[in-house]
Amino acid sequence: MHPTTTPPTFSKLHTHLLTNPPPLLPPSTPTSKPLTPQISSLLLHPTLEAALHILNNDLPSAHFLVRHMQAAPALEGMFLHGILHRIEGDYDNARAWYKNVRDSEVFRAVWGSEGEAVGFIGEVERLAKEKVGDREQLGKESLREIEGVIEFCKRKFGEGELLDAREAWAQPEEGEHKKLGQDMVTGGKGFRHF
Repeated sequence: MHPTTTPPTFSKLHTHLLTNPPPLLPPSTPTSKPLTPQISSLLLHPTLEAALHILNNDLPSAHFLVRHMQAAPALEGMFLHGILHRIEGDYDNARAWYKNVRDSEVFRAVWGSEGEAVGFIGEVERLAKEKVGDREQLGKESLREIEGVIEFCKRKFGEGELLDAREAWAQPEEGEHKKLGQDMVTGGKGFRHF
């Protein structure tokens, strides 16, 4: 006879993940690979699921979700996309995502102003590249940022099951997306120049 196990809940997994070191610099692997399917099985709003994957340092799983939330009204997912790129060490991309959501309610709730957030990205970048900065303090700030998004999303979307996430997915219009990509490649509006 197998012991009965209680299925995981958002609250239990969230509390457990908060015992991990805060996501700050690029991880080599998820903190706990067995937690990935448990997080996915919760059927949460995709922003909350992505945030739990980020807390577990499972950036590929989080990235899969936030790639489906790349335009308004999915501003919370766009913000998480920026956080994910900051943790990955893709600082210019993180700055671009933060800029895209700087006027959103969630961004203002967490940071207040774009300057503070961009300054934080710069401090993390200096730590990663020059080994200058207070890693512990930056880790606390990283966790505060992620927790701020989680609390905002809990209030907005709730912690219950979301059986059909299609309404959460938001992609730029084909024409808009194509023009944005074109401008980034040949119009001088991207961070990379070709």
